[in-house]
Amino acid sequence: MSKQLDLPRVVLLDLWHHKWIVLLALLVMAHGVLVVYTSHVSRKLTSEEARLMQERDRLNIEWRNLLLEEQSLAEHSRITRIATKELNMVRPLPNEEVVVRVP
Repeated sequence: MSKQLDLPRVVLLDLWHHKWIVLLALLVMAHGVLVVYTSHVSRKLTSEEARLMQERDRLNIEWRNLLLEEQSLAEHSRITRIATKELNMVRPLPNEEVVVRVP
């Protein structure tokens, strides 16, 4: 009668006998997964940085345009024209001027 081998038991014994090699193989696989994950996160962050830089540039352009608009709206000649034509304002005579002093 031939002795029948229990294959799962033999495999487990062999793995236990070479436990350091199995451990190193698992560590190499874990390291590979971590490298892939780190690369993925790095690419996502690089993409987000590029998007944020574009947004910053867009906001800077908008800010410059708003400053130009503010300067053009605050021009003295424009204010004078609106005051006289639309609001019917006139410059007071020197004897009509009142000086207010804050104590």
